[in-house]
Amino acid sequence: MKTAKTNIHFLDNYLLSPTNPIRVNVIGAGGTGSKFMTALMEINHSLLELDHPGLDVHLWDDDIITASNIGRQRFADSEKNLYKSQAIINRLNRWAGTSWKAETRKFQRNEDAKIPTGAGASIYVSCTDTVASRIEISEILNHLNNDYGFHRDKGKYWLDLGNTKFSGQGILSTIGKIEQPTSKKFKTIDTLPSIIEEYGNVMQTSEQEDDTPSCSLAESLAKQDLFINSTIANLGASLLWNLLKTGMTENRGFFLNLQNFKSQAITVGS
Repeated sequence: MKTAKTNIHFLDNYLLSPTNPIRVNVIGAGGTGSKFMTALMEINHSLLELDHPGLDVHLWDDDIITASNIGRQRFADSEKNLYKSQAIINRLNRWAGTSWKAETRKFQRNEDAKIPTGAGASIYVSCTDTVASRIEISEILNHLNNDYGFHRDKGKYWLDLGNTKFSGQGILSTIGKIEQPTSKKFKTIDTLPSIIEEYGNVMQTSEQEDDTPSCSLAESLAKQDLFINSTIANLGASLLWNLLKTGMTENRGFFLNLQNFKSQAITVGS
């Protein structure tokens, strides 16, 4: 009796042995994004220690730091009234000696439906709050995928991180098909569905948006648990780190419930 092959996705061939730092666009610098950036700095340092060219990160967010952001998000009182993206990038560049960039604007099309300049990247990580923002990101990535052809910064992966008060998820998807090597040991999977492709309809019907900004940390904590963002950020970073380090993954994401401390992997091919 033959044993069923394990489903595996192999990392894009260029990202496996890049000759230049991998361009990463992180979209959103709030509760999850601000903490994901610290993990990304650790990933970059570790890759450099492994003789990898590392990461070239651009952080997109047009929000200003307010008093309610301090405590749950990774900002200090002295950073109030600064752009979130600039505060984080300046801090990490000073800490790690990197030359990462802050984009003090939204990752969205303008009034003429034009895609923002500098939107190209190999990897995208979204840490946004709404379904609408994810749909916008999905449409931009699909458009860029057609325009970039064989460009080095053609999009390869999209990691979306999201959460409610006590639960959340991370979904790693491919932007188009990623050519896979022939394998006798594994069943290779060349396409990983995005959160919009897989859950878009459910998300749109279930979302109840509350765009009213929190005026205090206490109000913020009524909407989201103190450690849900950092837990989601670290799990997502671990998924990305293992893909870059090992060149393959059995999992394309996870579900998490912090209230009962349960997590569930989403396997490739499922």
